[in-house]
Amino acid sequence: MHVIQPMTEDQAAIRDAVAKTLEPFDDAYWAKTDETGEWPEAFCDAMAKGGWLGIAFPEEYGGAGLGLTEAALMMQTVTRTGAGFSGASAIHLNIFGPKPLEKFGNPELKRENLPKIISGEEKMCFAVTEPNSGLDTSSLETKAERTNKGYVINGRKIWTTGAQRADKILIIARTTPKDQCAKPYMGLSLFYTDLDRGKIDAKPIPKMGRKAVECNALFIDGLEVPKEHLIGEEGDGFKYLLQGLNPERVLFAVESVGLGFAALERATRYANERVVFGRPIGQNQGIAHPLAKSWAELSAAELLAYKAAALYDAGADCGAEANAAKYLGTEAGFTACETAVLTHGGMGYAKEYHVERMMREAMLARIAPVSREMILNFISERVLGLPKSY
Repeated sequence: MHVIQPMTEDQAAIRDAVAKTLEPFDDAYWAKTDETGEWPEAFCDAMAKGGWLGIAFPEEYGGAGLGLTEAALMMQTVTRTGAGFSGASAIHLNIFGPKPLEKFGNPELKRENLPKIISGEEKMCFAVTEPNSGLDTSSLETKAERTNKGYVINGRKIWTTGAQRADKILIIARTTPKDQCAKPYMGLSLFYTDLDRGKIDAKPIPKMGRKAVECNALFIDGLEVPKEHLIGEEGDGFKYLLQGLNPERVLFAVESVGLGFAALERATRYANERVVFGRPIGQNQGIAHPLAKSWAELSAAELLAYKAAALYDAGADCGAEANAAKYLGTEAGFTACETAVLTHGGMGYAKEYHVERMMREAMLARIAPVSREMILNFISERVLGLPKSY
């Protein structure tokens, strides 16, 4: 396991305990979920039983009360075992997704829901992205209109993970028209409420990889939301979303790094064992050097990700580090997976060796939840002080 050193004894114990929990879930398990599209229920149950879903939530709700560093260690260990994003994405939302609810929800809403989320009893999905707005969150078109009892939501969402099995939804919608707000990101409100399937039609989107953890297009028609299910103040929903952006970038970075190391391990093993022209192919620099380069790139990205996590846990600004780690980690993870496929030659294209699955899954993190280009925009503008380009 490759992590920033030195780890504390408690952090090492977390890594080892997570790895122990994942022992029953081998390559064959993940290959089957990829083939059938069945949700990795046994894996999720094991992680919930181990208490891992609440690693970064307060003890008063049943969590462990730990930080982003420990959550990152856990999620990197998940992907590092070979689970990849089929495993990580199945529980990713539980780790920091409910943070707006924890930080800004009313006491009753928190008491009612957070313990159930942490135990795995309550399953949630997160609906932000829309077909017409993409990364431009200020242009969301889904509306929440006030009623005597609360709100009625109408609109569309896309790429909502886990909506087929969720019973709750964390959703952002516009409560004040954009042209009536002082700034475009104002007037958006966040809700945590029941996923009423009579009002929400969730249709899975056929996609490239991670078949077991589906993404959906949501069609919302007349979803009634009690006023008590509003998180925080009306119109401040985007501000609440920002609380989870940096942790999410760090988690995507370490998940990608873990997946890259998993692919690298399989490629290295194959390069040692595969003999062509009377010598192991790993003896050839054309094979060895790309693998060595991947190790260096993964290790560098890993260091930056844990630096960002340490800054976050210390209450310091980590925006630049978190974004850069997400960029470098996902690029290094994909390159390592691609290199693993090429190292296997023709057999890299076969499902038997699992690296093709890893390469397909690694592509996901380069795109979501924020593109490479938007990360470079952030660094250009916020770190280097260059003019905004959009």
